[in-house]
Amino acid sequence: MKHIPVLLDAVLKALGDIRGRRVVDCTFGAGGYSRAFLDAGADVVAFDRDPNVIADTKKMISEYGNRFRFIPETFSHLSDLDESFDAIIFDLGISSMQIDIAERGFSFRADAPLDMRMSESGKSAADLIAEKSADELAHILREYGDVKKATVLARALKEKLPKTTFELRDLIFNPHDIAPVFQALRIAVNDEMGELERALAVVPEKLNTGGKCICVTFHSLEDRIVKNTFRDWTTPLGDPRLPNNRPAPFELIRAVTPSDEETESNPRARSAHMRGVVKSY
Repeated sequence: MKHIPVLLDAVLKALGDIRGRRVVDCTFGAGGYSRAFLDAGADVVAFDRDPNVIADTKKMISEYGNRFRFIPETFSHLSDLDESFDAIIFDLGISSMQIDIAERGFSFRADAPLDMRMSESGKSAADLIAEKSADELAHILREYGDVKKATVLARALKEKLPKTTFELRDLIFNPHDIAPVFQALRIAVNDEMGELERALAVVPEKLNTGGKCICVTFHSLEDRIVKNTFRDWTTPLGDPRLPNNRPAPFELIRAVTPSDEETESNPRARSAHMRGVVKSY
């Protein structure tokens, strides 16, 4: 299945004229966002932990030259850059390419090693199940998948120690919990919520005045982190009754959800939300 960038038109509209601007694409993926930003005249720095994107980034460099720079790291490494930008964009979640490569173990529709590592390094989902206690696994299932009877399932996982996607799938007694269980383990394996929190924490210092941070989210956990962070950034500082009160350092950009046309042509967009802020000073 071809990866189609979700809410790309809405993101470009929110960014406005980015000719000559410096943009960070925190989630390169298949390169759809980066290419659109480059075609709109921006210079782009892109992050991605997945080694499978390297070939596409090399093509991008050959096409756009030094206007495109790729950093093969998690996007929390934004903190390592000693420079500032006019826009920082997050297109969160998992990509179609990762799901479609069966041997990577993200999908319950094909039998494969229980892997789920976006970076293809570190501990796999099978390792996580083997090393975590039943209580820790139950917490992961509840926190990241809202899985019912998480304690019972966690004990079953510890007893059987599944090594493949089908072994895991067949241990999940409620069919409605299959997708949430796979999501929960994937999030834990890749520390997706921690990555997002660490990256957002450095955005204010990395954005120029007038710069924009835009996030496209796909499930309630990451959307809650983004929404709460943006709410904090757009809250005035201090007591408005005192002379040293300062206005909010950011202003909200109107949130957007996909149109019916987009969700029809790209079902992955169904749960997406775009949220954004502009740095005031």
